[in-house]
Formats: sequence, structure tokens, C-alpha cells
Amino acid sequence: MKFDTPAGTTPIDRLTVVGRAHTRVEGPLKTTGTARYAAEHHDFAPDAAHGYILGAAIGKGRIDRIDTAAAHAAPGVRAIVTSENSGPIGKGEFYTQRILAGPMVDHYHQAVAVVVADTFEQARAAASLIRVTYARGKGRFDLAAQKSSAPIAPEEPFGGSTNASVGNFASAFASAPVKVDESYTVPDQAHAMMEPHASIARWDGDKLTCWTSIQAMNWGCRDLGLIIGTPKENIRLHSPFIGGGFGGKGTTQSDLALAAIAARVSGRPVKVVLQRPLMFNNTIHRPKTIQRVRLGAGKDGRLVAIGHDSWSGNLAGGRTEPTNLPTQLMYAGENRQLRRYLSPLDLAEGNAMRAPGEAPGMMALEVAMDELAEKLEMDPVALRIANDTQVDPSKPERKFSTRPFVQCLKEGADRFGWNARVAKPGSRREGKWLIGMGVASAIRGAPIMKAGARVRLGKDGHVTVETDMTDIGQGSYTIVAQTAAEMMGVPLERVTAKLGDSTFPETPGSGGQAGAASATAGVYAACAKLRELVAQRMGFNTTDVTFADGRVSSAGRSVPLADAARDGEIVAEDVMEFGDLNKEYAQQTVGAHFAEVGVDAYTGAVRVRRMLAVCAAGRILNPITARSQVIGGMTMGIGAALMEEMAVDTRFGFFVNHDLAGYEVPVHADVPHLEAHFIDEVDATMSPLKAKGVGELGLVGVAPAIANAVYNATGVRVREYPVTLDKHFAGLPEIA
Repeated sequence: MKFDTPAGTTPIDRLTVVGRAHTRVEGPLKTTGTARYAAEHHDFAPDAAHGYILGAAIGKGRIDRIDTAAAHAAPGVRAIVTSENSGPIGKGEFYTQRILAGPMVDHYHQAVAVVVADTFEQARAAASLIRVTYARGKGRFDLAAQKSSAPIAPEEPFGGSTNASVGNFASAFASAPVKVDESYTVPDQAHAMMEPHASIARWDGDKLTCWTSIQAMNWGCRDLGLIIGTPKENIRLHSPFIGGGFGGKGTTQSDLALAAIAARVSGRPVKVVLQRPLMFNNTIHRPKTIQRVRLGAGKDGRLVAIGHDSWSGNLAGGRTEPTNLPTQLMYAGENRQLRRYLSPLDLAEGNAMRAPGEAPGMMALEVAMDELAEKLEMDPVALRIANDTQVDPSKPERKFSTRPFVQCLKEGADRFGWNARVAKPGSRREGKWLIGMGVASAIRGAPIMKAGARVRLGKDGHVTVETDMTDIGQGSYTIVAQTAAEMMGVPLERVTAKLGDSTFPETPGSGGQAGAASATAGVYAACAKLRELVAQRMGFNTTDVTFADGRVSSAGRSVPLADAARDGEIVAEDVMEFGDLNKEYAQQTVGAHFAEVGVDAYTGAVRVRRMLAVCAAGRILNPITARSQVIGGMTMGIGAALMEEMAVDTRFGFFVNHDLAGYEVPVHADVPHLEAHFIDEVDATMSPLKAKGVGELGLVGVAPAIANAVYNATGVRVREYPVTLDKHFAGLPEIA
């Protein structure tokens, strides 16, 4: 099916199942512990050996010698894989990191060896017996030290241009009556998902089957094949349940590739589960950025100049963190200059983490907007409303498909009680607490990509959907089933969704806020074909038929849906392909975040008291799962604002706090009442469902809203995240 014109009325518009608040269909499996994750498929390979990865103990250099004699002699050891016996190892298309060190070491905890043994304990014990002699090299581990020599990054496939200019920024900024020119730092951040990266690999001749924790099945097969030198068609991946990903499990990483290689070398199925420290230093992370934001405005608050420069670092071949991506579209302003610089760094690869670009970019832009509002003596909400745009600022002929941004701000301000905010920082107290309120805008792209599905109608009228879409906790099973139920006119309990198998029709998987809109569009296409087959089999006019209440009706005749499959299962498969509407329209999600904090006047400790997210993301397919996504993003935003930072040892080149004890993330006590409100809208340019993704919009803008609230409470502006008490304690108002 081709979607190249805005949707009119579709079967989804009945909204008998779609758009309704349904609890997760897989919820009982997860709450009872019977949903099996990657490392738990013991029946798939009951004789699986255990692989334990030994990570490099240096940040940069060369391996001179690996002594594995003692490890080979240890109990239970079946094989030890190093670069000497692994066979040729390539690289995938999305990540630039090398899976296995040798002889050169690119970064700390890059895999040096994989010990394969009968038990995990034996593999771990044997790994401790390996002696590696290194020649330590001089590494580059400090972004700030590399910043002055960093060139503008080459153009990249993701994140827009690295050097974009519209109008005459320099002249407009120089002559602007009111200016902001500040730098902001966002540190390296970890995905810190609960489930570790884990894979079980089994070879049957030249065919490879893996149970793994990965977000995109098709990318995973492609990249695994490139790394281990196996044709993509000989690889089958299963990933039915994923315990969190946030982009960190986007495609093939060391657990999957090394499990496959170790299984090939050892001749046995192999399970690899990454130990927590390797999840920080071996896999990808959100890289540190240093951002300079320059805003020039008239005295009425309207922006005339927007400059956003950003510096990040990466391994050779890696990409930038596209922090100025949202700056391209967030506000009006006829003169703008957006540049990204890339430094070579010898740390683990920086790559996609929830809302790459928008999340850290808005952490700078939205604090700069707060600073501009203060200089203008203008309400921060009013400033943002004054700079709304309904067209792409760099391409005025390209309209936003939908953009109820002002509505988000106004409804949010009303719901949150923004009028109670005291403009003068440090002025509101409740006992020992300094109280502040902050706001920030949110914007995140609404990509939608080619996606397919297979739908089966059984003899009993039960509908089964098969698609390689994955569920990382966002509710994919539920919205896929809802789409099929709506299309086929059956209740939700009459639909079974099967996900996460690379032999199923392809989708983009879970990532980039594209999964929900894309996968459900693929299900729509397959169901539309199934509806045609059913109508034809029942002798109905395919253009005038209704599927509702488990029946098929047309021209006064109505029969049970199950009757169509009386003589055998009916199977339909199709792909939703998209035209150029994304070029004609700027397709984005927008929103506004509001936060209230209390800062202890004696200690400087920050407590978030309440937060509100107002989101515009097209049709909301399921209010329960969408709310879950948004408050999950808000919780992550609390971490980004107040606690998350991977501390770099710039002498030896590693992240010191590489576990969940040292890398702080929000826990229950840190999370207050969170409210998510959705603007009632549909976007007919997206798909027949008129929906967009929402999972990353819930994060974008949260951290700066909190940072702005802390400033409003204390009068101390912190421009280096996280906003910890040591950064504002000395400037707190005097205690009366």
C-alpha cells in the first residue's frame, strides 16, 4: 500500500478500539515473571555454554601479548576467543565501534577476549586468569581540551546539516537590542536500562539463530552479518521482550556479535550477558556536548538572530550529537547559524540515546530562552508564544503538518497554575524551602518509515498479527493488536500480536520515535488486504463493506467474520510505503513542560515537587501506554537535570562510575506527581491512523524546565548539567 496523499476517513476513525485506554496485553506476562527475556530462553539451547567478555584495561594503545594458558586449563573452559582465532571481523553500518580489540585498543573495556565455559562462574573465573600485556598509548579523553581544534563535522545521514546558515546571523545578532550569549555543558550519559545486553547464539550448519535484546530486527541482521561475515538471509533474530533500550540496543553490539563468534569457535551454543561495567564502557552512550547559544531579540521579544554551535567527540568514523537539530524548527527567526564540531576522542562510542539531538540540545536552548526572558523582563511562556512559527523557518514554503504549540503552552500554564509563579528569583519560600517554577518547550521529529505486517484470520475468527516490531516497554504489543482489532471489527481479546522475529515482515523497530506510527501503518496495510480477501470470499463488494462486532456487512447482508475462514486460514501480507509528504510538510511533535521544585535553603538539595507535560503527537493510539511513555521520559528528564553524569577519568580514559551504584538515576523517592496531558489532534499527513510517536517528546524539554525552576527558586544560574547542589550552594539567598 502506498501512502502519498493526506488521509481522509479511514476505518480507524471509528475509534472503537484504537484511541481507547486498554491495559497492556502482555502485562500479565511481565507482572507474573513469565515474559521471557533474551537470556532466559533455556529451551532454545539447553546445552548453551556461557561467554564472559574480558574488557581492555587501557583506554588507548596496543596489545603486546595475551597469555591464556592458565585460563585454558581452568575447569569447564571450552574455548577462548581473541582476535587471533576469531576470524575476520567487520563493522556494521550504524555503529562505528570495533567489536574486538587486537592488536590495537580503541577504548577502555573494548572486548579483548571471550572465555567460553560450561557455567557463568567458570567463565568469569577463567577470565580473571588471562594475562594481557599492553603498550599504553596517548589517548584523547577530554572534550574541553580538544574543543579549540575541533573542525566542523562532515555532513551526516542523521541530524540535519552540520553547518547551516540562513540570512545574516552575525549582523542581526550584533545589532539586536537584547542578547544572550552563553555556553552550556551536558555530560556523557548512560542508557542504564534494567535488562543488560544479552544474547544466546546457536549455529545449525551455516544458519545462525539468536535470542537477543535488540530494538531493530532488520538492522540487527544486517549489522551482525557485516561483522561476522555471514549473509543476512542466514541469520534469524528473536527479540520478543526487551527490558529497556532507550537507543542503547538499537542494533548489533558486542554481546550479540561475540556470542555468535564464540559459538562458531567453540562449536556450542553460547550465551553472553554483559556485566554492568561493560554496559557503560563497552557499548554506546550519549556523548558529552559543549554548546554555545546566542539569541538576539527585539524589545518585543521576537527573535531576530539564533546561533547554536555544538561540540562533541567520538571514535573515528562516529557521528556528532545533533544538538542544534531542534533549533532549526523550534522558533521563528529570519537569521540563524547552526554549526556542529566533532573532536576525535578515545572513549566508548557516542551514539543514539532517547531523543538524540533534541534532548541535550533543548537543555541548552531552553535555558537560553529563560535567560532571554529575564533580560526582556518578559514572562517565559509569553516569550515562547511570541516566537511561534507555523512554517519551517529556513523554508517558509514548507508548513508544519500540525503544530498546536501555543495551545500546549496556554493549556499547560492554565493547568499548572503558572500565574502563581513569582518572577523575581529567590522570592518564594515555604519554611526552609525555596520554591521555583520553570517552563521549557519541547519538539521532536515525527519520522515514519516503510513497515510491513502479516495478518492471519483463523477458522475460529481469531486474528493473528506478525511483524518484526519490538517492544522495549512502550506497549507495542497492545497498539499493534488494537490496530488489527479496529480494522477487522473484532474485540481486542480476539487478536494476538507476535513481535520481534526477524522472519516476520520488516518495520523500523523501536527507535527514533518512529516505531508506533510506522508499525501500526504496516498493520493497517496488511489488514486492508485481509479485508479485501474476506470480502471477496464472502461475495461482498470490496468497496462497500463494514467490519464491526465480529461481523462483515454490506448492502443489508451480514455474516460472522469467522465464516470467511471456515474452509481454511486466510493470510494477508502487505507493506505501507510512504511518498514525499514529509518533504512537503514539516512533521514534528511539540509540547511544553512545566516543573516546580523546592531547594533546601540550608543544604541546597533540590526536590522536584510536581511536573506537567502537555504533548501534541497526533492521534493518541492508547492513552494508557502513551501516558506511560511520557511519564517515563519525564522521569529520565529528572535524572538528566539533577543527577546523571558519566564521570571521565581524563588520565586513563574511562567512565569511573560504571555501575548503578555510582551512576545515579531517579528512584521512587525522587519522582513526584507527574501529569501528562495530550492535545486532541490528528495528523492526516502521517498515515491512515493519523498518529505520531510520543515516547521521546516526553523527555525533550524536561531537564531545562527543572533547571529553570531551580534558577527561579535560588537566583543562581547553573549552565553545567547536572544541576547539583555544589554548583549553586555558595550563591543561595541568605537565610533570615
